[in-house]
Amino acid sequence: PIIYKMYLLKSSSSIILSNFCPTNFLSIFTFNTFLVGVSNKISPVIILGVYFLLIYFFLRNIKVDRILFLSIFTPIFILYPIAEIEVLARKEIFIFIILLIYLFIPINKISLQNIYKIIMLPLSVLIWEPVVFFLLFWISLDIINNKYQKINLENLTKLLPYLPVVSVAFYIIFNPMTLGQHDQMVEFLANNFNEKCYMSCDLLKSKSTIFQQFQVNFSKYSFEVFLRYFLIIIIGFGPLFILLFYSKLKDKNLIFFKNFNNLLIPFLFILSPVLVLFAMGYDWGRWVNISYVFSIISYVYLYKKRKIFISENKIQNNKLNKVSKKIFVLFFVIYCFGWNPKTVITGDVASFPGYRIPYKVFKLLNQQ
Repeated sequence: PIIYKMYLLKSSSSIILSNFCPTNFLSIFTFNTFLVGVSNKISPVIILGVYFLLIYFFLRNIKVDRILFLSIFTPIFILYPIAEIEVLARKEIFIFIILLIYLFIPINKISLQNIYKIIMLPLSVLIWEPVVFFLLFWISLDIINNKYQKINLENLTKLLPYLPVVSVAFYIIFNPMTLGQHDQMVEFLANNFNEKCYMSCDLLKSKSTIFQQFQVNFSKYSFEVFLRYFLIIIIGFGPLFILLFYSKLKDKNLIFFKNFNNLLIPFLFILSPVLVLFAMGYDWGRWVNISYVFSIISYVYLYKKRKIFISENKIQNNKLNKVSKKIFVLFFVIYCFGWNPKTVITGDVASFPGYRIPYKVFKLLNQQ
């Protein structure tokens, strides 16, 4: 099923094109148009292959108990892009790759880390502007790795590598595209790449200002939507929330983190800017997935680097670790393969994607 979904994406370059339509006139004839051309040459299979390969090397050789096992195979992490074809090879994959590569840089190579952030973080904003809502993850990891204990001039200067990404983000925010520039972009893509710009590109006409970004969601809000996504987050993040609650940093004197007895509240605070993203866009299933990827990758990174202390007694006494293997396997199958959130805010929760994915592929093959 995964290979066939990749094939479908490879056969439709317009799907990839829609993920790289620029939101700023500066990037029309520079980076984003370059990506459009490159995306037609590089197979999504390669992009996804790089991502999953990095995930494999990142997660291998770690001690996994039942709760961590569930947190890895939750349907809002690795399995989500497999269950939802709409999010396969979307531009956040590039953001995940950039983050994972950064985390492979040794902690003691501070100069290399700074150069990487100066170059790759602005690049990531040009790929996908909402990455700015996740910058607190990068900053928090810097605080922990570099053991920042005070807010002083010396430590503030160490945040200067983030200045380029903030500058690029503000430039994009305060320089929205005009209708004339949008028409010029559409013409350029049609003439130079023989591609029709739609979906994300078309939305730039109606969502060019900050207010319009929020306005489009107003009509989609309902009690059912809020309840559904509250449950999706609580259940999907559940195993990770348990781990965060039972974990704390070994260094108890770090900026911000020293005020908490565990990592749950700090992580919720780090995630708080994402609420703005939920208010701006209706791909809530994607936002949940992206938020979880940043959260679980950051947690596993701290775990691998032995930056955190986990209460083994509380973990072992958790009910999930006390049930029999047969019951746990049954729970694992239902929890990990029995549901997944849909991509957009109006979509209901999908049931039994483990069954529906091969069924849909078989049906599509018969239509060829």
